[in-house]
Amino acid sequence: MKIREEPLKVLGPCGDESDVQAIREVILSGWWGKGPKVQEFEEKFAEMVGVKHAIAVTSNSHGQDLVMKAMGFKGVDVINPTMSFIATAEIPLWNDCTSNIVDVDRVNLNITAEEVEKWKKPNSEVCVAVNNAGIPAPIDEIRKVFGGYIIEDAAHSCYTEGAGLKGDVAVWSFQAVKTLPIGDGGMITLNDDKLANKIREMLWFGVSSTWSRAADKNGTRPGYAWDYQVDTLGYKYYMIDIIAALGLSQLKKLPTFLDTRRHIQKRYNEELYSTIERPPYSDTVQYYCARVPKEKRDDLINYLADKKIHSSVHFKPLHLYELLRDDNKKLPVSEQEWLRLITLPCHNGMTDDDVDYVVYWVNKFMEKYSNVL
Repeated sequence: MKIREEPLKVLGPCGDESDVQAIREVILSGWWGKGPKVQEFEEKFAEMVGVKHAIAVTSNSHGQDLVMKAMGFKGVDVINPTMSFIATAEIPLWNDCTSNIVDVDRVNLNITAEEVEKWKKPNSEVCVAVNNAGIPAPIDEIRKVFGGYIIEDAAHSCYTEGAGLKGDVAVWSFQAVKTLPIGDGGMITLNDDKLANKIREMLWFGVSSTWSRAADKNGTRPGYAWDYQVDTLGYKYYMIDIIAALGLSQLKKLPTFLDTRRHIQKRYNEELYSTIERPPYSDTVQYYCARVPKEKRDDLINYLADKKIHSSVHFKPLHLYELLRDDNKKLPVSEQEWLRLITLPCHNGMTDDDVDYVVYWVNKFMEKYSNVL
């Protein structure tokens, strides 16, 4: 097969003229900050998840941080799965908490109730349950052994059926390579009225939004209400309308995007070389993380790079980073399995020809490797 001229990305967003037009309308409206588009995005997202409140923020990480601050978690122990992005373990450190990194199950690479029970401490008050690659973490099982607060990290789960409904609160990601990409941004979803109101107060330094003071919803306000009170310590984590407009446009395409990802997943599962271990089924296919012999994983990555195919590894276990290292803790499942992981291209911009190309060169490598044995 002829080598392609342009690299095939492992992940990436897919936009069109409707996305451009959505942003254009906001720019021409003159209202670029937090306003009606953010409100509409929140309402539609809450409806999709099936919760009372959705609060748009600048990132999933800022969503988790706001939840921890609003709940008053400071100086406590926070349990995290080791197979995750570094953010989930760093955010507790922002709040003077400890990150208690635990192992995962071999199949889904998700946190387990057994690991939570094994490593929990007297001051373990929070557990971050990451839905790895969009596969739901076993939150019901975790609740049987853990009585603390559960943050469901649904960064990979937009939208997996039932996601965002198991934890005490859920945080979502719209970063540029997610299933609902808007460059960057996030959402907090929950049913707790009191907590939702507190988080909203904290979004902009404890100040009520300009839109809420300018909007004349029932005709009783003659104009902009300039005065406001600040009685809560706040931050600057709110989403703006330019970003929310892209979110609304991408949300309309989400079912099609997910169909594309599932189609790629199906083809990989059916056509990749037989000795490649397929990942478990995912509704969102945020990552297609196959497993190959560890002694050939990096060789395959380099081989594919020569063929203009980008690949990656999701994720390096968190407890192997110097910041979070604990030499007294051994997490054998993750330490073995991550060495076999390779993330193959899977995103909304891929065509069947792209899938053909990936399958062809992966299988070529695996055939050559198998013949050597």
